[in-house]
This record gives sequence, C-alpha cells and structure tokens, in this order.
Amino acid sequence: MAAVPNTFASIVANFAEFLTVAIHTIIWERGLYPDTSFIKAKKYNTPVRQSRHPKVCDFIQAAVDAVREQLLRGTLQQVCVVLYSPSLQALERFVFDVSKFPVVPKEDHLTQLEREGATQVTSTPVDLEEQYRATLTRLTGCGSKLSPLPPDCTFNVAIEVKDEADPPIGHPQPWIPTQPSLQRRAGPIDEDRYDGRLGSDLGGVNLTPIRAVDAGDLVFEMWVEEGENKAEAVSNLSQTSTQLSD
Repeated sequence: MAAVPNTFASIVANFAEFLTVAIHTIIWERGLYPDTSFIKAKKYNTPVRQSRHPKVCDFIQAAVDAVREQLLRGTLQQVCVVLYSPSLQALERFVFDVSKFPVVPKEDHLTQLEREGATQVTSTPVDLEEQYRATLTRLTGCGSKLSPLPPDCTFNVAIEVKDEADPPIGHPQPWIPTQPSLQRRAGPIDEDRYDGRLGSDLGGVNLTPIRAVDAGDLVFEMWVEEGENKAEAVSNLSQTSTQLSD
C-alpha cells in the first residue's frame, strides 16, 4: 500500500492519480461512450471502469498531466470535468475544489511538509484509501440522482485559476480560454451581487455534493453542478422519445 503523501510533489502526484480514475468513472457513469469500450478494473480496493479507447486514454492522461503542472505552480482554484451537449452547451460540471492545497516554492517540492503552530494531523494509507474509495462510491452512485443526458454528449477538462494567479501562458499551450458562460470574473466579492461574477453556466441550477477528502495536506472537495441548459436538453429528449413512441 502506498505511503501517505508528505511532500508537495507527492500530494500532487497522488491527487493526479485519483483524478485520472475519477474522470474514467465519470464518463462511464454518465454514458458518454458505449459500455463495451470500458474494461473492469480495481483501484483503492474497489471496482472501477476504465476506458480502453487509446485516444480517450491519451486525452485524459494529457489533461491530467497539464493539471498536475498547474497544481505544482500553486495557481489552481478548481478542476472541472465538463459534460457538453452535441451543440456544445455545458450540461454538467464535476468540480474538484483544490483551493486548500498548500502553495510551495519549487525548490521545496520534495521537502517534507510541516504545519507551523498547529498539531500535525497524522493520516494512514488505509485512511486515505478509504476516503478515495468512499468518494468513488459516491461518484458511482450519483448517476441515480442526476437526470439523464441526451445522446452523443462529449466532455472536456477545465481549470479555474486563483484571482491572484496569472493564466497559463507559453507555447505549446495545453489550455485555451473557455466560453464566457464558463468563466468567473475576478475581483472582490459583492455579497449582494455575488452571482454577477459568475458565468451563466457556473454554479448550476442543481448542486449535488459528492464528498470531501481530508488527509493531512491533501484536502479537496467534490460536487456536481447541473446547468440551466440541461433542463432544456432533457425536455427535448423526452419530447423526441414521446414522438417516436407515438
């Protein structure tokens, strides 16, 4: 059993491994690809599904690698797996809130982390595995709580950087700006007009909590948001089904 991560580099690597498993689970549970394109596997001592399509696997791996790079830079607020309709409307967002990850200088990435002025919380490998397993179980069961998606949906991986962080730059650049409806405007929060900072596809009309993971310095929360466009997509799907049955 792997040791509990105690350096920033190991925390990021550990989360990236879980994120990979979670993305495969999401696209399986939400039916984005045929059942036959997935194989049965086991991770964190629990059954999971993994896409066996080379291009899908390569895309997920490239996305996770790009997320890992930004996490190491300490720039990320959230990582999102966004599910789109065939017309590229955002229907669901699976959100990983990583805002509580520590920010560590590059030269200290391999240095053991210590908390100043606080009692060090000790987590065991079994505890972390149990938290991951519980999260995947909740993620697997979320399909029964979410309304169905229309056929031929697609997915992408998006990141939200902290207000004080610069957006990713450079060439080649794996990240491109999302559509305005999926962007949050930076600036101080106005409590009376907080929603005004959010793009129309952020926040969602329905929010389903998944779980929080808290293992020392490895802390993040997960939830899923169903957007306004989803209700229309599901309604159109129901009307089409009714017409076909008639």
